[in-house]
Amino acid sequence: MQKLLIVMIVLLITSPAAAFMSKGEGCGAGSCTDCHSLSKVEANEVLKQIDGEVVAVAPAEVPGLWRVAMKMNGKTWPLYLDFSKSYLISGNVIQLASRKNLTETHYRELNPVDLSTIPLDDALLLGDPQAETRVIVFTDPHCPYCSKLHQELKKALKVRPDIAWLIKLMPIKKGSREAVETILCEKSLELLDAAFAGRQLPPATCKNESIDLTLKIAAGLGIRSTPSLIMPNGQIIPGYKKLDHLLQVVDENTPARKSAVKTETEPQPAPEKKTLKK
Repeated sequence: MQKLLIVMIVLLITSPAAAFMSKGEGCGAGSCTDCHSLSKVEANEVLKQIDGEVVAVAPAEVPGLWRVAMKMNGKTWPLYLDFSKSYLISGNVIQLASRKNLTETHYRELNPVDLSTIPLDDALLLGDPQAETRVIVFTDPHCPYCSKLHQELKKALKVRPDIAWLIKLMPIKKGSREAVETILCEKSLELLDAAFAGRQLPPATCKNESIDLTLKIAAGLGIRSTPSLIMPNGQIIPGYKKLDHLLQVVDENTPARKSAVKTETEPQPAPEKKTLKK
């Protein structure tokens, strides 16, 4: 990571694109894109030596760079091209203030999860099975932030019964596998509540092969921590969220809800005036 940051600093200092840092008139006086442009056609020509297709281009969060979405081997990858169009960067770009991995975030946006590939037979249902919006929650019964999120899910259920929470138990903490086996054998939300409360659960009455499958699926999706949520549009949202933020994230990542809101806010045409024939 340290080497990557050094390379990027050197690039931004030595690149002809460093003009964006100037003061006064010119690029420094306005937006970088006032002076620099890159189209998909041009990006494909610049990167023609790479076996892939550029499907989107946008200014990157890092000044002096374009973010290029390139489709390769069935996946779409975020790459970074400098303003001089001479240097290509492939790797993690970290926003220091938030410690956010921008490359990983954009990769997930470009490659949403296919929800049909996640088996839900073993999921615990919190909410109405007929609810219009369904959110998958990967959780560990011994994870403190999972416990806090679970309380927010219960609050959400009271104010938003149109959302169902499908809880996939993902044991990654020490001793969690035994608790998960007990909970899944009984398919019991009450036992999950007891585990979150720190109570000792009885031994499992069965063996559940779905645990290893859940861990394998999570690893394939890049889910390395709990809690993690998969939204209706396939976006992975990690971490604990308080109620208001949680519901906001769900609404922002539910395509049907977006279109419904848009329809409500669009002005309706005035009714036609009918004239009576004499």
